Amino acid sequence: MLLLLATACGDHNPQPKPRGYFRIDLPEKQYVTLDTMRYYSFEYPVYATITPDSYSPDEKDWVNVEFPAFKGTIHISYKHVDGNLSGYVEDAYRMIVKHIEKATGIRDSLIVNKDKDVYGLMYFLEGEGVASPMQFYITDSTRHFLRGSLYFNVYPNNDSLQPVISFITDDVRHLINTFEWK
Repeated sequence: MLLLLATACGDHNPQPKPRGYFRIDLPEKQYVTLDTMRYYSFEYPVYATITPDSYSPDEKDWVNVEFPAFKGTIHISYKHVDGNLSGYVEDAYRMIVKHIEKATGIRDSLIVNKDKDVYGLMYFLEGEGVASPMQFYITDSTRHFLRGSLYFNVYPNNDSLQPVISFITDDVRHLINTFEWK
């Protein structure tokens, strides 16, 4: 029996297996309204949580939309516009430019919703080591300015994160489409 077992194994040349990634189960899209902020409201996914920005406790209108299952966060900051809109837009652009070193491409998408007085830009930063794959800003051009940026609390391997980035990008589009100034 031992002889049979020893000869049955034969000579195998072991082959290394390609590196794999965990399967990502994406939840069904459902949304609830965030209506507790002073200057704005929007719909966010039920699988996300809203938390105050712990790095800026004095800024009561700054929140984080956290996606615990994906270790991702959309950091949202709000500023009142008082003749300084160009400075806020320039700051938002500077935050994009910080990623140019790692980015292989930056695409932008215009945001225009005349009915709700929401205008802005959405940026998609492409590349393997980009820390923030998506950022946006919206404004009414006279009183309000809001900026958002998506970050993950993992090593930025955006090839393997692409399904999650696309999934959350759809949620950000929904957030922007349902966004209203108060």
